[in-house]
Amino acid sequence: MREPHREIQAEMKRLRACVLIPTFNNAGTLGRVVEEVLAYAPDVIVVNDGSTDSTADILAGFGDRITVVTHRVNRGKGAALRTGFTRATEAGFDYTVTLDSDGQHLAEDIALFADAIASHPGALIVGERDLSDVEINGKSSFANKFSNFWFCVQTGRHLRDTQTGFRAYPLRQLRGLGLLTSRYEAELELLVLAAWHGTDIVSIPIHVYYPPKAERVSHFRPGMDFARISLLNTLLCGAAILYGAPLRLWNALRRRRLFNGEFRPFTRRKGVPKEAATTLGRLSRSVYALTFFVVNALLILQPAAMIYAMAGRNTDRKKYRFHRALQRISIFLQRHFPGAPVTCENPAEETLDKPAIIICNHQSHLDLPVIMARHPRMVFLTNDWVWNNPFYGRLIRYAEYLPVSEGIETLLSKLRSLRDRGYSIVVFPEGTRSADFSIGRFHSGAFHIARELQMDIVPMVLHGAGHYLPKRDFMFRKGRITLRILPRIPYDAGDTTPSVRRASAYRALLRREYAALARRVEDAAYFRSYLLYRYAYRGWSTVARCKSALSRLGNWQRHIDDGTESARVRVVNSGIGVFALAFALVNKETEVYAFESDIRLHRIAAATPALPPNLHFLNAVRSADFETGAPFDRTYILDSPTRLPADIERGAVRIPLKS
Repeated sequence: MREPHREIQAEMKRLRACVLIPTFNNAGTLGRVVEEVLAYAPDVIVVNDGSTDSTADILAGFGDRITVVTHRVNRGKGAALRTGFTRATEAGFDYTVTLDSDGQHLAEDIALFADAIASHPGALIVGERDLSDVEINGKSSFANKFSNFWFCVQTGRHLRDTQTGFRAYPLRQLRGLGLLTSRYEAELELLVLAAWHGTDIVSIPIHVYYPPKAERVSHFRPGMDFARISLLNTLLCGAAILYGAPLRLWNALRRRRLFNGEFRPFTRRKGVPKEAATTLGRLSRSVYALTFFVVNALLILQPAAMIYAMAGRNTDRKKYRFHRALQRISIFLQRHFPGAPVTCENPAEETLDKPAIIICNHQSHLDLPVIMARHPRMVFLTNDWVWNNPFYGRLIRYAEYLPVSEGIETLLSKLRSLRDRGYSIVVFPEGTRSADFSIGRFHSGAFHIARELQMDIVPMVLHGAGHYLPKRDFMFRKGRITLRILPRIPYDAGDTTPSVRRASAYRALLRREYAALARRVEDAAYFRSYLLYRYAYRGWSTVARCKSALSRLGNWQRHIDDGTESARVRVVNSGIGVFALAFALVNKETEVYAFESDIRLHRIAAATPALPPNLHFLNAVRSADFETGAPFDRTYILDSPTRLPADIERGAVRIPLKS
């Protein structure tokens, strides 16, 4: 026996799938068909439907290699299927692959059904024959088209081959077996009932072989059988209106299959998927923040600042009171960021009372109020866009903020005066906001100023502002913002290190501190809203599945938060990918391989926008698909009734989660 055959046999065992062959007077082909099927499926049930030829002797020759059920008289294909389904269910099987005993179906296509069962769990798999180059009876061709038409009328679904006998039935999903007709039109009835009850029906291409007409054995009786089909379709059309349509609607609602398409106006921008969907929560937070900003900046602060500036002499005390007002406004703002609490960590208890050069990474427009809230005596070096901003340009000019475009040498005299008046100078050495939250190359200007003005340096690290309001997004998300003030580094007159090298050293310092801060605060709970934004408005069932997983975050987040020591992690039955995505976001140094056999769920996961580079979604159908070459440090198996290979189960952590 060839190795691929043993692999398919193992898959059929793992899937709890058997093969059912109903037969009636096909002694000429039956033995060959059974022998070929046994090469691919170790569990075979044959229903001898009252055959009068040598069928019984042929089946007896296989001994205990197969299970034989015998009807004493011919009762029809429908009855034979019903008997076979009952025996398969009693034996503990979940799926039954049916094929005809006349040799038209090829046993090698069982491999296709095994893959389809794994890729579409719970679905009824229908083999679709390519009859374009096959010489078949004209009446049989008409019967197939006739059946396809009425199936569409009765269910609203399109199938190109409703008459094929090569199928895979999910035994737990079958309905109406007690009402099943006894003849071969029962196969159409099974399809219709499955469609009404919400069972997925999937077509896969299969091969077909029709022997020469002289060698064919057909039990099709044109007059009688067409009459039976017509009567059945009449009854089914009436039942479709009274029973099928309401049942389909109920199942669609119950299984969240309505409104199940992506709502692109909220998930895409110019056809490109957004990293975070536009949700109602984001809209409301953004409208609130914009209204608050416009009303206060344009209607209150700017006019008040102009009046304040024109009233009396611009003394140092007057300037300080203005800065003090800006600090209080910043404190109020950071306390009322919608959906984003702000935390300040100051382990060295830095007061900022002594002037210093303050350097910080730059992530968002919100960086300024977060830093301004720390002390009133601060001025910022800004770019021209901020300096000339029509909303708050006058405010920052009166606050003596300075544009870097003036050049360092020109600025030094102004900055020296500010230092002498007790003001610290805030510089974002990157010069621009970071789009990916990484800390970019530092310009040397801040360190040249520190040397020329003989000022200490106070490094700060800001985290979360970029997640909350990213550079290329104008809508607020939910988040947490953390500012960490690092110990002051005193001015050293003996330090002759060039400013460029000092810039590199301070960049390395901030990168280390930012990485440590991120590892501490970026746990699974931190990314909760971020995960929901990735799946929002991608279909009712997708959103419901994501929300269900996030509602039980407390049950599985510890597995993610403790995963930092793993270099390679395997997630089996990963679903739409919520758990795997959270794991990859929290553990950025871990390669996460997420395996899912259900092709529909795999496609949803793989289509998630802005996936991190350490996350790999893979469609795993057979046992070999769960391997990637190198060993895994950990394996997580999410909730699934499907049995898995022993080497995957061994040592794995099972998490009862439908991700």
